[in-house]
Amino acid sequence: MNTSIRNRAVTGTALALAVSAVLTACGGDTSSSDATSKGGGSTPSATPAASVQDPLVATFDGGLYILDGKSLELTRTIDLPGFNRVNPAGDKDHVVVSTDRGFRLLNATRQALTDIEYKGAKPGHVVRHAGKTVLFTDGTGEVNVFAPGDLGTGEKPDGRTYRSAEAHHGVAIELSDGRLLTTLGDEEKRTGALVVDKDGKEIARSENCPGVHGEAAARGEAIALGCEDGVLIYKDGRFTKVDAPDDYGRTGNQAGSDASPVLLGDYKSDPDAELERPTRISLIDTGTAKLRLVELGTSYSFRSLARGPHGEALVLGTDGAIHVIDPDKGTVEKKIPAVGQWQEPLDWQQARPTLFVRGHTAYVSEPGKKAVHAIDLESGRKRTSVTLPQGTNELSGTVAGH
Repeated sequence: MNTSIRNRAVTGTALALAVSAVLTACGGDTSSSDATSKGGGSTPSATPAASVQDPLVATFDGGLYILDGKSLELTRTIDLPGFNRVNPAGDKDHVVVSTDRGFRLLNATRQALTDIEYKGAKPGHVVRHAGKTVLFTDGTGEVNVFAPGDLGTGEKPDGRTYRSAEAHHGVAIELSDGRLLTTLGDEEKRTGALVVDKDGKEIARSENCPGVHGEAAARGEAIALGCEDGVLIYKDGRFTKVDAPDDYGRTGNQAGSDASPVLLGDYKSDPDAELERPTRISLIDTGTAKLRLVELGTSYSFRSLARGPHGEALVLGTDGAIHVIDPDKGTVEKKIPAVGQWQEPLDWQQARPTLFVRGHTAYVSEPGKKAVHAIDLESGRKRTSVTLPQGTNELSGTVAGH
């Protein structure tokens, strides 16, 4: 994910929003409204909404849309002022919503915000792995771990809490044996990562990852963190650094798959760019500790990366197509038409087409047309589309397991 949450120059709208939250939300109180609402100032519904199977959740300026995952019908609008972010919680019902107050749990199936909340300034990355969901709060450095299967009680689940030495824009992931990998840094710089055992005792550390950002897990529980000069891999109890081919070669956003030892990452090589629009992606083989670059012939954004059901690497390009990449060969196998041509905006908080994959379906938003599309990855055919009252920004949904 996670979404999840980019080291970009803050301009325009982002400057005003950054006063309250650098990476997440400027929000407020919430209320639920009928699906016919246009997304603001509406009266809360008197009766609870019907359940929705496999829901999607899309953010817009002032709230959340809940869509039926099969038909894409808009089934509910929830008013939630400010810039909000959404990530899968890890079960079949819930989505994590990042607001100005912290992380809130949305029961997307029942179409209602719950009382489960993890308060804290600047809620950041949300990571799912090995049956656990991990929340990193940038403003405090607090890490919260819970089992998403425990959300069904409606009560805040019992879980683990870890406090970073310094608050920073970080990320954490819990491994299957209870080890916790979390980043090192402060408000000025980020340097690497450490690993603690179940009791919080440090067992490994590496400070060889400048600007550490983002994470992904590959087959065999190899965990990669992005650096400004390559990638840092934690596997079998030790850290290994994979150097980028350029002095500055930043891989800050990654996508992994249990079906592949190869991770998909973005790749930027111009440290002075106000906004670099890269056309190359990185493929990181966690087995050989090698990094390969693949030229796409089109740029993309940090919301463009995903993995398919067979481990294939997927990138939504600004040419409007989903580029399907064989992670082992490093070749683009096919291009699936998805949306019209687009350009990444300078302000990272501004809307742009977003890719979210669940099973064999790729969901792609097209903010300029106020549309969301469902595309079958096997056939490449557009299954259905919907036009919404407003253009959307982030797009996510419920995802069981992982």
